[in-house]
Amino acid sequence: MATLVAVISIAASAQTTGVTGLDSLENFIKTTKSGRASFTQVVTSPAKEGQTAKTKTSSGSFEFLRPNRFKFIYKKPFEQSIVADGQTLWLHDVDLNQVTSRKLAQVLNGTPAAVVAAAADLKGLEADFRLTPLPDKGGLQWVQAVPKTREGQLQSIQVGFRSTDKGSELAALEILDSFGQKSVMTFSQFEINPVLSPASFQFKPPSGADVIRQ
Repeated sequence: MATLVAVISIAASAQTTGVTGLDSLENFIKTTKSGRASFTQVVTSPAKEGQTAKTKTSSGSFEFLRPNRFKFIYKKPFEQSIVADGQTLWLHDVDLNQVTSRKLAQVLNGTPAAVVAAAADLKGLEADFRLTPLPDKGGLQWVQAVPKTREGQLQSIQVGFRSTDKGSELAALEILDSFGQKSVMTFSQFEINPVLSPASFQFKPPSGADVIRQ
């Protein structure tokens, strides 16, 4: 995973043009119809009294095809797949040989995937989130998305974009849930608009897997 560092030329460009994280998000949604990257995820749980906070690190790959198709393939330390085929969200735990499926429409709104992978336009996103540009940090333009409904467990999402000659590139996600747990995903080797087929997001439960439909 490439370390996120401050790039002076990018920061200066953002200051000169007045580009904000909200502008970068809008550009990303308009121009990036598909994407592919590697990711590292660090989840930090709130520290208990007298103890230090515990962290868990995982890594894998991420792909998406607008609208409503995406997959997170976790490879380390445990194999797990989260796949949305446009209608259904599939969760496959390889070690347990268990698959859980839910209707995508019931679970997508107010999630990080809705912000970076599923949204068709900014207006549609604003129906579910309060979007606020944040100050640049680490050479990235940041925007915060807060779900308008408090029914879920998600408190806020911060998305960091890197300016490139091809457009806005997804670089980081910082997710805070209502229990105080923080998840930070950083993306590397991001490909803008690779040719991806809808068929590549189809998921078939492995033979013998325990399938739970919710």
